[in-house]
Amino acid sequence: MIYQGSCHCGRIAFEVEVEEEPGPAMECNCSHCSRKGYLLWFVPREKLHLSTPETDLATYTFNKHIIQHHFCPSCGCAPFGFGVGPSGDATAAVNIRCLEGIELSTVPRTLFDGRSL
Repeated sequence: MIYQGSCHCGRIAFEVEVEEEPGPAMECNCSHCSRKGYLLWFVPREKLHLSTPETDLATYTFNKHIIQHHFCPSCGCAPFGFGVGPSGDATAAVNIRCLEGIELSTVPRTLFDGRSL
């Protein structure tokens, strides 16, 4: 399956090519994720393909600087971030709110207590 995603204005566009449906989505209560309303789906980095140049991305890191949170400099929407998963593999954290055709109410959620870290 190929899922199309983008920021609000469309300047940042991407595809996620996977065999499964999105989920479970991590819902973190840290200061950043809760303010952004992230619902993050973690996929191997090579499964996310940018349709726009990487130079169009703005990047924000905080706390331990483990994840590069990418966002659109035009509309401010944050569709994904890049980092390294617990296994040491390159990972993409996809904000499923930015994917087309996803019924959010059907996606299982895993709560993560990032506020306590």
